Amino acid sequence: EVQLVESGGALVQAGGSLRLSCAASGFSFDDYAIGWFRQVPGKEREGVACISSSDGGTYYADSVKGRFTISSDNAKHTVYLHMNSLKPEGTAIYYCAADQLLLSLWVSPNYRGQGTQVTISS
Repeated sequence: EVQLVESGGALVQAGGSLRLSCAASGFSFDDYAIGWFRQVPGKEREGVACISSSDGGTYYADSVKGRFTISSDNAKHTVYLHMNSLKPEGTAIYYCAADQLLLSLWVSPNYRGQGTQVTISS
């Protein structure tokens, strides 16, 4: 059974930091790209960052570039999102998703988790 389980969401003050984790199981981790997305109810989801488990290549949305870092521990099948200088507009449900193709990951990923709530107070 494929599972993506996020953790680490919390209530933090603006300017603070948080690390989210995405634990993956049930598929060949090294063959997939893993991405982090965020969504506010009633709004479109936003792709935040993604990483290729095979070569470590990364991509970031302009809105988080320089503040967020995505990393992968292939031995633990876990992808992390390190978030610094958090802003109130970043309040959302953050979830991770996986797909073998980067384009598909961004558009319609094979797998996604349930998400973890991140709330940033001003």
